[in-house]
Amino acid sequence: MSTLESHGRGSATEQAGEPRAFETVLQHLTEQILDGRLTVGDRLPPERELAQQLGVSRPAIREAIRTLEAQGVLASRVGSGASAGTHVISERSQALQRLLRLQVTLAQFPLHEVVVARIALERGSAALACSSIDEDGLAALRGLLERMDQAEDRDEFNELDTRFHVGIAQHSGNTMLADLTQAVRESLRTPILEAERRVEDWEALRVRLRHDHHGILEAIAAGDASLAERRMEEHIRHAYGLLPLGGQPID
Repeated sequence: MSTLESHGRGSATEQAGEPRAFETVLQHLTEQILDGRLTVGDRLPPERELAQQLGVSRPAIREAIRTLEAQGVLASRVGSGASAGTHVISERSQALQRLLRLQVTLAQFPLHEVVVARIALERGSAALACSSIDEDGLAALRGLLERMDQAEDRDEFNELDTRFHVGIAQHSGNTMLADLTQAVRESLRTPILEAERRVEDWEALRVRLRHDHHGILEAIAAGDASLAERRMEEHIRHAYGLLPLGGQPID
């Protein structure tokens, strides 16, 4: 039976509950990555070869590759030479951010649950940063706070706010914690900005947030993990309570 005939019969088997052709390819590639047969930098076989190997059509191969590209696992380049073709990459942070933002937008994760997760993650980031951050890192965070002290525009303030919290996570010394923290924070960026725009006394809120940020950085600079954790949690809970996000109370 030809590949085309086999693919044509796919409709009947798919209706019977069997995997679609692209799902077969997706599972094959995922298993190879999980088993260590494909690692970062490896190049996939050409589409034609992979299609023959798996008994599917080339469009099924392309659909599976596009799915993994969206997840930050593969990248394709046209041309010739070593850089051409489809390679395994690792863009975990971008993929996590994209997925979580979509799920929060679609209300798959209630906003108050995301905030609770953020508290847990950022407490850990603040505590770890106390022992891993260096003087350059502290200087970078102080620079963000200095700019935040001057920022009156809500969009600019929100951007600097995000960079400050993500910066602490990046100086935690734990890559996975930093990526998760960044993904959660990025997923909340739009709801927070929209809520800030609805705040009537913006100046009072801005002053409070700046005060909290300076307190968190002081605790990190002093190496006081317990204080940094407590101030981070108090800051997030207080901000969530003041912003009209429409979420449930945080217990």
